[in-house]
Amino acid sequence: MPTLEILEFFDAPSTSAGRSAILIEHVNEEFTSVCPKTGHPDFGTITLRYEPRAVCVELKSLKLYYQSFRNEGIFYEDVTSRICRDLADAMSPSWLQIVTDWRGRGGIRSRILASSGVVPTAWARG
Repeated sequence: MPTLEILEFFDAPSTSAGRSAILIEHVNEEFTSVCPKTGHPDFGTITLRYEPRAVCVELKSLKLYYQSFRNEGIFYEDVTSRICRDLADAMSPSWLQIVTDWRGRGGIRSRILASSGVVPTAWARG
């Protein structure tokens, strides 16, 4: 079961003294979970975008957090919402966006977006 205790953080770069805010984007192209209805594996790409406030997520711990979904029976929408909520709660960023792109099955591909905070217009992409 995925848990926040897996995640580790480090201090975000300072954006004081007139420095611009930064956009961080991490892409995981090997996300796997299990469809709770069929038991078949679901494969997707997870894109995390955020503007850090105080901390940034450490990448190895993020990878381990994502891998903890590998045997989880969970729908696409729930995965996206859960990751968004967990990371927003753990990091308290200025804003955060999760985009999940799921490989097609039965001729249908899915893309799910979730966000926390207000995504600045200049950085909004989907």
